[in-house]
Amino acid sequence: MLLSSVAESLYWAGRHLERAEGTARLVRTHTEMFIDLPRAVGPGWGPLLAVTGSWTAFAEHHDAVDEDSVVSFLLADPSNEGSVVSSLTRARENFRVTRGFIPNRLWEIVNEADRWTRATAQAGCGRGRRVLWTEEVIRRCHTAHGSADATMSRDQAFAFMAIGREVEQADMTSRVLDVGGLTMTAAVDTLGPYGDIVWMKTLRALGAEQMYRRQMGALISPAAAIRFLLRDGAFPRSVEHSLTRAAQLVRELPNNQAALAATATVQRHLDQLGGEALEPAGLSNYLDELQVHLATLHDRLAETYFLAPVADEAR
Repeated sequence: MLLSSVAESLYWAGRHLERAEGTARLVRTHTEMFIDLPRAVGPGWGPLLAVTGSWTAFAEHHDAVDEDSVVSFLLADPSNEGSVVSSLTRARENFRVTRGFIPNRLWEIVNEADRWTRATAQAGCGRGRRVLWTEEVIRRCHTAHGSADATMSRDQAFAFMAIGREVEQADMTSRVLDVGGLTMTAAVDTLGPYGDIVWMKTLRALGAEQMYRRQMGALISPAAAIRFLLRDGAFPRSVEHSLTRAAQLVRELPNNQAALAATATVQRHLDQLGGEALEPAGLSNYLDELQVHLATLHDRLAETYFLAPVADEAR
């Protein structure tokens, strides 16, 4: 069994790398939605703070919830632990302390991504360059993931990094869905024919639009989009797929009973999807519960493998 400190660093490296990409996707798609929708029905920028759990931290530094402040906070602010800049810096640091367990090329890719992001983030916050900047962040994160997938042995080091990535992906997918639900609920009387744009952008935020249309048909409905992103086991960014993959990886580890029980709890919650949860008005409560279950899964992983006294017993 890996040392608990190594396992934890690799797990968080996977999470932070995925978080950087996910946050970039959120901001890019919300920007496109803001531009495409009429000003009278636009979603505003508050939903991004709500779904990333950033309201309190944002309010400590900003009075107005406007585009410039929110975008800068989520992309470039080093004081925000969940910003793209902070996430890549934390990913780099976790990879740095585990360099003996990862390919040299992966370290080089992440190190360069961190340097580039910090050097260009403020310029990338402007609306004129934002979409291209976030797309470059996404590309660099994809390159890192691809390097790991292509060159890392499938051992415990890979397992912990991949588990972190899958847990973060499941959480981020639920948050992207929450943005769509909050936008629809807040503007239910004014969106009218523009509702389809919200769900198209929600799918696009996760790179899911084309696969959705292949699987579900050309028309986009709220219920079908919600079900696809939560339950489609063939789509790699769905919660179902991420959870299944995480459970497979956990089964390869010793002393896995508590973590597997937590994955089973998440699965039961997914199995209960239906009714009000498939409507924008009821989606938020369902996703709140899902995020609680995912947080519990993280806690079980930490208690078993990352907290030294417990992790020692697992070796």
